[in-house]
Amino acid sequence: MGKFPFNLLLVAITLLNSSVTFRPVEFKLQTIVIDPGHGGKDPGTMGKKSKEKDVALKISLKLGAYIEKNFPDVKVIYTRKDDKYVALDERAEIANRNKAQLFICIHANSLPGAPAHGTETFVMGLHKDKGNFEVAKRENSVILMDENYQERYEGFDPKSPESYILFTLSQSAYQESSLRFAQKVENQFKTKAGRFSRGVKQAGFLVLWKTSMPSVLIETGFLSQGKEESFLLSDEGQDLIASGIYRAFKEYKTEIESIN
Repeated sequence: MGKFPFNLLLVAITLLNSSVTFRPVEFKLQTIVIDPGHGGKDPGTMGKKSKEKDVALKISLKLGAYIEKNFPDVKVIYTRKDDKYVALDERAEIANRNKAQLFICIHANSLPGAPAHGTETFVMGLHKDKGNFEVAKRENSVILMDENYQERYEGFDPKSPESYILFTLSQSAYQESSLRFAQKVENQFKTKAGRFSRGVKQAGFLVLWKTSMPSVLIETGFLSQGKEESFLLSDEGQDLIASGIYRAFKEYKTEIESIN
């Protein structure tokens, strides 16, 4: 009599362990942070008629509206929804605190005196050419506006190439997912939005380095180029950019949720 219940217990434990071991964990992309670059006292780069902070905010709000309308189950969080200054470490902290599963940083580019144009999407990594380093250096230099920036950013100097060595010590666990999403963004720009894609690139952006989820920084065009500046200032241009990023998000969400 004593062995019978014990055997039943063993069977129950075995079944329970089997169900725990083989039951797939269902992943849902439920929280996204959209980060409009610059803001407030930090205008970002400037065109003849535009400021990067304004272009980035308008595109970001349009992107968020697309996601909120079509995916009401996805929580959309903005690092800013108006013209205010938010430090780089605070932007990352907003994403980390809310356990976001995707971080999208929206910017606009500039290269005065050159005919540069087109979009490029960056993921966290080591810059492989001087151009990528210059973009990262410009975007990271905003930390000089922050009080106690040397303490807050652990002695990081955005102008010093040596400072970027620290990025080689921490390969992001989310790089593959970040690259996957970035490629979808640039593909949408090229095939659906009719934009010239400069491709997916890697560089040492502080805001991406401090986030704990797949993260990208999107340069939506060059405000230093007259035609692109007009495009990015127009409602149609902003809609094309925002809808391209939205479609990439939709593809990415569907794809990663199916890998369960």
